[in-house]
Amino acid sequence: MNIVERFINYTRINTTTSRDKGAAGIMPSSPGQMELAILLKSELEELGMEDIVLRDTAILTATLPANTNKELPTVAFFAHLDTSAEQTNDTKANIVSYQGGDIVLNPALDIVLKEAEFPEIAQYQGQEIIVTDGTSLLGADDKAAIAAIMHALQVLTANPEIEHGPVKVAFLPDEEQGLRGAKAFDVESFGADFGYTLDCCGIGEFVHENWNAGNAVVTFTGQSAHPMSAKGKLKNALLMAHKFIAMLPPGEAPEYTEGREGYYWVKEMAGNSAKTVLKMDVRDFTRPGYAHRMAFLRQLADSCQALWGEGRIDIELSDRYENVANSLEGEAGFPINIAKQAYQRNGIEMRAIPMRGGYDGAVLSQKGLPCPNIFTGAHNFHSIYEYLPVNSLQAASNVVVDVIRITAEQYGK
Repeated sequence: MNIVERFINYTRINTTTSRDKGAAGIMPSSPGQMELAILLKSELEELGMEDIVLRDTAILTATLPANTNKELPTVAFFAHLDTSAEQTNDTKANIVSYQGGDIVLNPALDIVLKEAEFPEIAQYQGQEIIVTDGTSLLGADDKAAIAAIMHALQVLTANPEIEHGPVKVAFLPDEEQGLRGAKAFDVESFGADFGYTLDCCGIGEFVHENWNAGNAVVTFTGQSAHPMSAKGKLKNALLMAHKFIAMLPPGEAPEYTEGREGYYWVKEMAGNSAKTVLKMDVRDFTRPGYAHRMAFLRQLADSCQALWGEGRIDIELSDRYENVANSLEGEAGFPINIAKQAYQRNGIEMRAIPMRGGYDGAVLSQKGLPCPNIFTGAHNFHSIYEYLPVNSLQAASNVVVDVIRITAEQYGK
């Protein structure tokens, strides 16, 4: 089976994550994720993989044993099974030969992928591109990664002359809602020394830094009173929340920031004049910057408490995940060097980008498994305009194979 056939087969299984079931603690949150995991298990068996384990959470792991007597580190590759909840329709993938300009995805519905809106597509002129009919996501996030990893395993098993150490793979559920699969994953028993996720990004992009991420839940407690006698008595929790928001640093919100600029994201507010709960995300690339932001919110809450009175405001701060760069400092940065060489062998210029978001590798790294991120080649994730150049998908798989080659060449004992 070629890599394109693999990918399209995977897209036919609807693995849309379910936020409702996820919030209820159910994993996997959608039956399609288990269906895809079962298919992958059978394919791994056909490839002769060992130690194949499919858990009731849909976490699937397997091992390709070493084919050398060298003592080599164990490298792992990760992808996630679910697709984002932005669109829930079944995927109808199509392959187009792109000759430039716009791509009509669905003439009946007048859905067009316009070059003017997505100018980066021009670099793929003359290539085959996989798109949808405009009524769903493509699911390259993250089925392109699954196809790239599975194809790499196929190459290794079909070419035993390629020397390699132990290679492990893991496919995880519900990444699209809080990295739930990675949080449930048992890194210690998995037994890998370092790893890579494949998630996001056009050809050449590479992620080895992302957010230090935290949550803030701020509860405002007011005092109810009837409007006819409210003067001097009513304390409006809604207005407290608005005043708190107004005291956040201006311009430090997602819509005003880019690159490595951190922010406070006011995500949700619910309640009434008696009680209002505000939920926020806190993001910063540096440890000191993150610590400063969390301390600022604590100090702001303390100041509001002094102004409004005891018991009027309560703040709960918690950490969500760390920047993967924290796990790749100094000598621990060798996975970055291996990936850089693998890109070079394939004639690909590495473009390291700071990921303004979370991915499974951040959680895995925090658990002790250094895990930067390799491109899948896809564009426009979480959109009906998602597309995947075939050459980029193949390149992602080639990079996986060369990461394994280079590990065997340079790290054997």
